[in-house]
Amino acid sequence: MDFLNNAAVIWFIVGFAFFILEFALPGLVMFFFGLGAWITALAVLITRVGFNGQIAIFLASSVIFLLLFRKWMKKNLWSRKNASEIEDEFVGKTGVAVTYIGPGKYGKVDFKGTVWDAKSEEPIEQGEQVTVTGNESILLIVKPAKLIK
Repeated sequence: MDFLNNAAVIWFIVGFAFFILEFALPGLVMFFFGLGAWITALAVLITRVGFNGQIAIFLASSVIFLLLFRKWMKKNLWSRKNASEIEDEFVGKTGVAVTYIGPGKYGKVDFKGTVWDAKSEEPIEQGEQVTVTGNESILLIVKPAKLIK
């Protein structure tokens, strides 16, 4: 356990923890704190930096990465282009209502072997076939299949 006395290893582990946290708290913020921790680990490996210097490097690099690259990464990685690929894969496909769905009442749809949250402007009874007409993130917008023909 002597390796835990090495500041570079500790910063590496902290960075890895931030990357894992990004999955639990999406928003592309924790990712940049992970990068900042890894930059700090690299700085500790290359030079002799005291604790205050390590904190300064961590905070400065995290904030700089966050301000410079977050908007660009969100635009390029989670753009509307990716959403249109999902729409192309879902729209026009059929599923089965697991629960009642109606105006103002969300329900569940079995679609591609997974149960999805869904909404509809028309009443749909449990067990009725539905056709996907769109999506709002992971919420499917559906209509009764008999109305689509």
